[in-house]
Amino acid sequence: QVQLQAFGGGLVRAGGSLRLSCAASGSLFYLADMAWYRQGPAKQRELVARITSGGTTTYADSVKGRFTISRDDAKNTMYLQMNSLKPEDTAAYYCHSRDVRKGDIYWGQGTQVTVSS
Repeated sequence: QVQLQAFGGGLVRAGGSLRLSCAASGSLFYLADMAWYRQGPAKQRELVARITSGGTTTYADSVKGRFTISRDDAKNTMYLQMNSLKPEDTAAYYCHSRDVRKGDIYWGQGTQVTVSS
């Protein structure tokens, strides 16, 4: 069983930066593909960025060049550095884990990011 805890959200002005963290409990973090999703007001949940167990990253077009996903397997933690934030980035951000061996999926609770104009 894996538990994910996301934190680091907050209120920031447009153009500002935030760094989200997702701490994972349980074992074998290094065998998990990790991702950040977000869900804005009255919107569907969408993929923001993904990092595989091997370190390959992918990003939604809307965040390319502004957000950077990373992971520290020694600390069982994933990060999302968000720069040049825009009001449309306002959402609850969720961390997601998928065990590459079994396909088991886990979600963390959301952390709210609010960007004021």
